[in-house]
Amino acid sequence: MYQSRGGLDSMPSIIPSYVYSLFAALIVGTIVLYACSLSTVNIRNEAATQQLSNIDEYVATQSLSLLSHTTEDKQNSTLTLDIPSDIGNEIFWVRISNDSSSAWIESGFGTNVTASQTRMCLPVAVAASGTFVSGSGQAMLWCHFENNVATLTLTKE
Repeated sequence: MYQSRGGLDSMPSIIPSYVYSLFAALIVGTIVLYACSLSTVNIRNEAATQQLSNIDEYVATQSLSLLSHTTEDKQNSTLTLDIPSDIGNEIFWVRISNDSSSAWIESGFGTNVTASQTRMCLPVAVAASGTFVSGSGQAMLWCHFENNVATLTLTKE
């Protein structure tokens, strides 16, 4: 006849190695999940940066096109740019500038316009100024030609 001694002997025992295995599997799963989410964020950021670069190229192309059509003295031309209102739900800015040697287009994310690490130089001598911050409204590119000096201005409609 079976006799129970009572107490803890009647409860089934859990082998410690199973607990350690479950704990290790939980840690490894957490690490894999974190690595996947980090990879996804990096891919999303790379795509947004590429799209911003594409916008720079688009503005440069449209600027050169507008300059080629504005050739006569005291002629004005305006072009509405087809720029998205955001990139990945983020506001961005595009600026056209120049110094004594060249003109360029630069861009970045956010509403604070600061110096950008990347610049797309325009291969023409032109006075350039203006900033477009996305969100609402359209970007307008205005070109004025006077005394053999072309002026490009980027504004918001």
